[in-house]
Amino acid sequence: MIVVMNPGAKKEQVDHVILRLTQLGFGIHLSEGESRTVIGAIGDRSKALSIGLEAMEGVEKVVPISKPFKLVSREFRKDDTVIELNGVRIGDEKVIVMAGPCAVESEEQVHQIAEAIKKAGADVLRGGAFKPRTSPYAFQGMEEEGLKLLAEAREKTGLLIVTEVVNPQCVPLVEKYADILQVGARNMQNFHLLRELGKTRKPVLLKRGLSATIEEWLMAAEYLMSGGNYNVILCERGIRTFETYTRNTLDLSAIPIVKELSHLPVIVDPSHGTGQRKLVSSMCKAAIAAGADGLMIEVHPDPERALCDGPQSLNPAQFMELMNGLRRVAVSVDRTL
Repeated sequence: MIVVMNPGAKKEQVDHVILRLTQLGFGIHLSEGESRTVIGAIGDRSKALSIGLEAMEGVEKVVPISKPFKLVSREFRKDDTVIELNGVRIGDEKVIVMAGPCAVESEEQVHQIAEAIKKAGADVLRGGAFKPRTSPYAFQGMEEEGLKLLAEAREKTGLLIVTEVVNPQCVPLVEKYADILQVGARNMQNFHLLRELGKTRKPVLLKRGLSATIEEWLMAAEYLMSGGNYNVILCERGIRTFETYTRNTLDLSAIPIVKELSHLPVIVDPSHGTGQRKLVSSMCKAAIAAGADGLMIEVHPDPERALCDGPQSLNPAQFMELMNGLRRVAVSVDRTL
């Protein structure tokens, strides 16, 4: 349930409500908006009835949360969550673009791409240092050396870094270098990893699982938030269906559905969602029109020689052309890029 405090409720009134709920064994999650404070209380609501919450000073109303995902829901927080990192605001008016290679391959590759996407107007450099692959014989990533190369590119360009963390043991290492920690589709329901990431305060980009329903995706986000990390970004990257003309089926309908259900920012990865370079541009435009807060696009200096996901990667010239076209789409739906 959530306890909505009156506008202008005093700090001591909020603290008193929290104290009483804590004494009854409730888990407390505080959301302080511009006009009022909302207290999320996770526990047995019947116990709360015994203390007369609605009669306490400063309390406006008590509202039960009907969704299985509590902290993620619009019922807990009416306003959109905006995550700010060094002036980049994810979930605000500007559509944030994350771009870069699927995998970090070399110093030259990373620096070349970082400079190219910065020039085109991207905000975040993406690149995998740890690459969980379907085949054990495929390139698995440069690991810490790759993270160091990403950090060097950040120092040179000022771009933020997003990169994947693949297991709980890797969290401290990746957190040392990255600005945003990515949970890949295969790890969406790796609950040990989610619990570990719930302890950090760095933003987590949570990709939708290959066969996950929207509710399962939001419940995975609930794991992160229940651990205390409210800096969660959701990423639609396509789901597995019976269709064979694309790598996955990019579920753009998930964007408005999730935005109705949740306050968290939603971005779209059309590169993995389609698996085909020729489809990336149209799906980027459609994603912005559908309300996406950002895009994650694979860009490689020489896609034909990429060690990972070359067929879905754009080269720098194609990415520049795409960005110019996306600006017109963003303006048409009252966004910027």
